[in-house]
Amino acid sequence: MKFIGLVALARGPELSTGRVPTESEVFRRAIDTAVFFEELGFDGFGIGERHHPPFLATAPTVVLGYIAAVTSRIRLFTGVTLLSVLDPVRVAEDFATIDHLSGGRIELIIGKGAGPDQTELFGLTREQARDALTEKFRLLHRLWTERGVTWSGTLRPDLHDVTTLPRPLQSGPPHGRPRIWHGSSTSTESVDLAAEYGDPVMFSNASAPTEEYAWLAERYAKKWDEFGREPAARHTGAGTPALYTARTSQQALADYRPVYEARLRAQGGIPALPRFPTLEDFAERGPALVGSPAQIIDKVHRDAEHLGHTSLIFSTEPEGLAEARWRESHEIFASEVVPELRRSIPDPPWPSTPSTPATP
Repeated sequence: MKFIGLVALARGPELSTGRVPTESEVFRRAIDTAVFFEELGFDGFGIGERHHPPFLATAPTVVLGYIAAVTSRIRLFTGVTLLSVLDPVRVAEDFATIDHLSGGRIELIIGKGAGPDQTELFGLTREQARDALTEKFRLLHRLWTERGVTWSGTLRPDLHDVTTLPRPLQSGPPHGRPRIWHGSSTSTESVDLAAEYGDPVMFSNASAPTEEYAWLAERYAKKWDEFGREPAARHTGAGTPALYTARTSQQALADYRPVYEARLRAQGGIPALPRFPTLEDFAERGPALVGSPAQIIDKVHRDAEHLGHTSLIFSTEPEGLAEARWRESHEIFASEVVPELRRSIPDPPWPSTPSTPATP
């Protein structure tokens, strides 16, 4: 199993004092977290993209470019890139540039997003977002795998003999481009498109018991087979909106309870919480990973029975936790949970980085 931490750059108040960090502090914390996660041996670090309060994740390419310069091994993710509202030409150019700066470590998780008024901000209605995502992904794929692209669509001016520059550094098999994950919580279109192109899927299971997503994983596997692809090459991941590890389950629940109760009060755009009225319920039936190392290992295995995932993406905002407790939680997770899950849940190999990064 592979492990990817995700930061959404949320600017929320500290639980103990009510103080709201400055914007600069939020960015600095994200950079420090990426370096910390590389030191812990995690496989990936991601920046979300949102265009509404309280999030500052409006320019993930800029933040990932900075992180590329201060790390050397950890793969760099987006989570998610709102491709439905972006220009694929710009996306192709920006992320190919980061691909070179990072030495071939960039990976995209694409989706239409679920934030309020995000599509409208860029001139689309929510009803247009799904079709826009499909059309723009097909164009992005061509821009990264072909030269002299001629294309006509519905959402941007036609292209005539266009070759975007730079070309991605990752251009070998199996995709001929940086890997693109298709984020999905309910969308059959996303898993069908992923199967068509041989891409992985990231199940965005943040709002319901994990077993309720099993049908989507089954559909992805079925479509993968229908396209004649090798089952061993199918790669899926799943997300959790809450990760907190302590030596005992009692300590984990006690430490994390103020965070959970603050979420309940604010609702904060977290759709999972109304389904799980208590933290214990959230940790037992929901997508949260809050508990002792043994509990988290068991929970991931149970979730994997439903989704078959071999990558775990976890939200890692401190959310008001004391810095020392937050760091200790991830250190315990890295030393006592990760090795066992790497052993017990094997996964397909990830692409190797093709070269050393550019020197800043």
